[in-house]
Amino acid sequence: MDSLEGFILAGGESRRMGTDKPRLVLDGQSFVERIASEMHAVTPSVRIVGNLRPAPQPDDPLTLPKVPDVYPDWGALGGVHAALSVCSAEWAMVVACDFPYVTSDLFLRLASVRKDFDAVAPIQSDDIPQPLCALYRVVPCLDRAEQLIKSGERKPIALLQSMRTRWVLFSELSDLDDAALFFDNINTPEDYARIVEKGS
Repeated sequence: MDSLEGFILAGGESRRMGTDKPRLVLDGQSFVERIASEMHAVTPSVRIVGNLRPAPQPDDPLTLPKVPDVYPDWGALGGVHAALSVCSAEWAMVVACDFPYVTSDLFLRLASVRKDFDAVAPIQSDDIPQPLCALYRVVPCLDRAEQLIKSGERKPIALLQSMRTRWVLFSELSDLDDAALFFDNINTPEDYARIVEKGS
C-alpha cells in the first residue's frame, strides 16, 4: 500500500455539534485517533486536513501532521482538494473525522477494486454515495477538483460524478465486521450521546 496515503478531514465549524468533532472521545480515544489507528494498518502516512482551532487544553490528542486548506472555508470539496494537493502517493484515502467506526478492512476492500479507476467510493446501505470515505487517484482528481472549485462547486460528490469512479455497493461491504456502523455520521450532540451510551 505504498502508493496510498491517508487523510482525515477535520475542517468545518461543527455548528450542529457545538464543539470540535475531531476531539470528541469514544472509549478513551478521540475520533481522529480511532480513524488514524485503522488507517495506519493500511498506510504509514496519515495526516489531518483542515484549519483547526487551537486546542482547548495542552494535552491535545490531535498530534498527527496537519495540512491546511488551500481554499479556506470551501467545505468538504476544499478538504479533499487540500489532501490531494499534498499527497505524494498515487492515491489519497480521504475520510471525514465524524466516521469513528471505519476500519482497516473497509479501506482494504475499497483499495482492492481501484484498478482502472480514478476514484473508489462506497454506497451506504440507504443508497446514498459517500464521498468522504473514499479513495482518489491524485493526478486526475486534483486537476478536476481545482476546476470544480474555480467554477464555484463545493460538493465532493461532483468530483466523483465527473471521474471514472468505482461505486462500491453496500452489499460488497456488508460481510465485513461492523459494516452497519461504517457510515454512522456523528453530527449532533444527540448522535454523540447515542454512541457514547452504547459504547464501541
